[in-house]
Amino acid sequence: MSKLNEALQTGDLRFLVDDIFEVDSYASKMGDDQDIVVLSFTVESLEPAKDLVNFIERGYDFVLDADSTPGEMADTKYKVFVELERNRRVAEQIMEILDGVGKLANIEGFKFRYYKSFESLPVDETSLKEAIPGTKDEYTTRIKEGRMNNFSNFFNRSYLESIEADNDTLVFRKKYAEPLRMRIRGAGATSAVYESAPGRIMLESKHIAEVLYLTKYLGNYNITKVGESFILENDGFAVLLEKV
Repeated sequence: MSKLNEALQTGDLRFLVDDIFEVDSYASKMGDDQDIVVLSFTVESLEPAKDLVNFIERGYDFVLDADSTPGEMADTKYKVFVELERNRRVAEQIMEILDGVGKLANIEGFKFRYYKSFESLPVDETSLKEAIPGTKDEYTTRIKEGRMNNFSNFFNRSYLESIEADNDTLVFRKKYAEPLRMRIRGAGATSAVYESAPGRIMLESKHIAEVLYLTKYLGNYNITKVGESFILENDGFAVLLEKV
């Protein structure tokens, strides 16, 4: 189990670190992605991000590198990146890091998103082992298999400038338009998403206007409003999104 270093105490980063982190969503700066696992934590401001980097670098000898973004992102937050060797112990090592970060930030239950997946999963060692490839070959296979189950590839028809994940919300940015925020309610095979969507299909003129707006903003997708949510389809895969 990890111990807090002398500079930081339990709860010092409370409300400053998001409880959802990402795995393998960003490229490694230390080497090839097939050899290195990259964790990314979202932090509210610069100084806490620096504190978290120092804590991780000093506290875990298996960490290859820890660093933060040099400036704030579009949502004014910062990312902290942690690089680990891709091996069979990486899930155990991540759990050790989370034990320490959780104490600093008063987070009891983390979630993680693997490789820009729409779905965020509760963290335990088993779920991490199942999601994170422990070898080069497993990494190559997993990336190919997960092609449509991640938001970067799903929105390949769009003319968006960027898509970012903020907890369970996607933030779409387009030139000359205000950012659009939509909460992820589900993703998977198209038929399964329609079956799970709450409510009925909405066909009134005001709902059609909403669909036309999203089509213009997001791109050439088949979009249907169901209840208070929208289903977007792409090549047999669909996502259920709700405006924030």
